[in-house]
Amino acid sequence: MPFFDKGAPIKVEGGIKARNQRGSIGSSWWSRRFIDVLERICDSGRLSRGRTYARKGQVLSIDLSAGLVQAAVQGSRPAPYEITINITAYGEAQWAAIEEAIAAQAVFKAKLLAGEMPPEIEEVFSSLGLDLFPQSLDMECSCPDWGWPCKHLSAVLYLLAESFDDDPFLVLAWRGRTRDQLLGSLEAPAPLTVDDVPFADRLTDFYAAGATLHRPERRPAPAAPDLLLRLFPPPHNLTHHLRPAYNHLPPPTVDGPAVP
Repeated sequence: MPFFDKGAPIKVEGGIKARNQRGSIGSSWWSRRFIDVLERICDSGRLSRGRTYARKGQVLSIDLSAGLVQAAVQGSRPAPYEITINITAYGEAQWAAIEEAIAAQAVFKAKLLAGEMPPEIEEVFSSLGLDLFPQSLDMECSCPDWGWPCKHLSAVLYLLAESFDDDPFLVLAWRGRTRDQLLGSLEAPAPLTVDDVPFADRLTDFYAAGATLHRPERRPAPAAPDLLLRLFPPPHNLTHHLRPAYNHLPPPTVDGPAVP
């Protein structure tokens, strides 16, 4: 029969203690949401013993990274027990879709940039077929206790929830996106898209003149030969004699730019 560790834990100096020494652990909506998941999937009696361990400070360390939590918990044996808690960390393609969906909602983006976790962010994940909070946990402890989760795992889970109170971005970091990565993505301006046309493809029209230079040149019609006679008429008796002479003159030349 597997050994069941019923001994009193070795007292720890300087361990991580839960701030809340009575009642529920976790005060923010996101930490409570995580605890709701725990209480749904874990044995309530073992969670209760885990809270006692968390409040006594039996947890020595907790390290969170993408998809993984590692911890050390002091039990009744001299060597601390080693804890691992695994969830799925999302890849770059999934996070690109998440960030695009968040950026499309100005309120969500503003709250995250202000260091807040909007409750609606769960809907962003679910709309993409993803979970923000894990619906199951892959957990292991090196202790000989056969129960699941053991009190050592339960203590770490409660302290993990309390750490989410301090920094909501740890929830996202566990899923694979750190605070700096997410906020950097949300702060970055949308890139200006410009079609890149190879220079070789533009050789045929690169030096082409503007459209106005291709228009046909227009010049005014030549003036009538007897225009001067009409503008500056001579005495009446001379007009009749001068008109035939003017009509035989070549038309005057008009210099100047073409009329567009």
